[in-house]
Amino acid sequence: MTEALDPLVYSPKLLHYTRGLDILRLHKYGNQGLPCSPRLHRIQSDRSLSMATSNDYSFSLTLPEWAIVENKNLKPTYQTVEDRMREVLRFARRNTEEQTGGPFAASVFELDTGRPIVVGVNRVMPHLCSSAHAEVVALSLAQKQLQTFDLGAPNVPAHQLVVNWRPCAMCYGATIWSGITSLVIAGAGSKVEDITGFDEGPLRDNWQEELEQRGISVTVGVLHEEALAGLRYFANSGALIYNARQGPS
Repeated sequence: MTEALDPLVYSPKLLHYTRGLDILRLHKYGNQGLPCSPRLHRIQSDRSLSMATSNDYSFSLTLPEWAIVENKNLKPTYQTVEDRMREVLRFARRNTEEQTGGPFAASVFELDTGRPIVVGVNRVMPHLCSSAHAEVVALSLAQKQLQTFDLGAPNVPAHQLVVNWRPCAMCYGATIWSGITSLVIAGAGSKVEDITGFDEGPLRDNWQEELEQRGISVTVGVLHEEALAGLRYFANSGALIYNARQGPS
């Protein structure tokens, strides 16, 4: 488990990859006489300008110290979805108590054995990163540990994502592209928004069917009331509701 709990780092090379082939070529060859398109010349100019002001081309997402300790103390296996969800809810509540992020947690398990890969928590505010949702943190750490971008690849066991509520619009996409074959959630619908005020974004009415068509089974309602209690605890804590476009702070 130790490797999975190291900081999650997106390297410059990986960032370049996501920006297209031209940047990969720039990363490899720099400005040393490589024939390139006008687009690449623009990229080089932008890159030089940004380098003049900053030489930091990476960012990292880390679990809080308490979550690292708790991950190291997880049981070898969790046989039922209730047991798996119970751990997720415990992490979500602790994240609120410790003021280390929002009231959300997610965990990746081996589907058949129940072996926990990692439990992640929301880290938006500590890292000032709007994408640092619990699902993204958990899935990314699991992929790092298992050294695969596809948690449903033929050479790895099937994996399950357990979350204390239905993923938001962003994490819904991350769930699809992660390769997991099972999603377990405590609930769906507007209650998380009603209780906390978070903007979860739009999802299609047939969101569950869309997942199942992609080979992802969905289980809804596991420890539902316990999950709602955790959300109410956060709402009553006075913690910041970190939606975007809220105006001057």
